Amino acid sequence: MTAPLCTFPVQFQEPSVSGLSQITRSLYISNGVAANSKLLLASNQITSVSSVSVEVVNTFCEDIQYTQVPVADAPISKLYDFFDPIADHNHSVEMKQGCILLHCAAGMSRSATLCLAYLMKYHAMSLLDAHTWTKSCRPIIRPNTGFGEQLIHYEFQLFGQNTIHMASSPVGMIPDIYEKDICLMIPL
Repeated sequence: MTAPLCTFPVQFQEPSVSGLSQITRSLYISNGVAANSKLLLASNQITSVSSVSVEVVNTFCEDIQYTQVPVADAPISKLYDFFDPIADHNHSVEMKQGCILLHCAAGMSRSATLCLAYLMKYHAMSLLDAHTWTKSCRPIIRPNTGFGEQLIHYEFQLFGQNTIHMASSPVGMIPDIYEKDICLMIPL
């Protein structure tokens, strides 16, 4: 199966890095501080929170379902095992007209990784398209190298091809979409 051409969802709001960033009609990403704001959760009609963290303690709100994904933000951590269960959960909440918040400590790596897996599985986006779209909604996303490699494997599992590859860099193997960033960070 090849990745079909995707139609990007409509941009809902200006990109946010401190509050909740809306990725689809029903999916948001945030950091741990925003995830504990009862006002933000209520104003965005969040019905399900997935905490992808070992260090953030959630404040539980009535009428919100909480899911814990206890994974550290380290390249050796295995987040791959959660791709399908969390994507399936997100889809189930969406089918019931609910809204999901994926959060980790900073809203950059772990929650973004699970968001990308969801977009690939349920919105038939390639990894490159999912990354481009999510970054347009939340400019600070950057799954760590290990999660990037796991997403590349997942894309191949879903579509039989890859739109992002691991590439050699002065700091080791990285997803090729970050090659320009690395070049800008390393003095000549």
